[in-house]
Amino acid sequence: MLQPIETVKLFEKQPEQRYLANQVIFEEGQTGEVLYGILEGEIELWVNGKVVETLTAGDVFGEGALVQPDHTRASTAIAKTDCLLATMDKSRFLFAVQQTPMFALEVVKSYSDRLRRLKHSI
Repeated sequence: MLQPIETVKLFEKQPEQRYLANQVIFEEGQTGEVLYGILEGEIELWVNGKVVETLTAGDVFGEGALVQPDHTRASTAIAKTDCLLATMDKSRFLFAVQQTPMFALEVVKSYSDRLRRLKHSI
């Protein structure tokens, strides 16, 4: 079974995106049109001026903006280290969910795991 990041790489035809350490990828409240998969590096997710999570290679993030009606970002994503990211827009995301249901389950599991870690840190 493919990890979500592998599916993102398979379905994406755009070139991978590089971000330098401390570079903002997106900000809380912005409209988002893609989810990201981390190929290399680490990303910090910030809410209300605090780091709430650090993600590493293999993780996906930003999927909430694809499924929320207003498409807004719930956090700010900042590259903790130099990063190489893959992206997937909503149409490719929906195609991947339809054609590979295990992708959808893995994205939900990834999101659930992250939510559980957050709940246990409170």
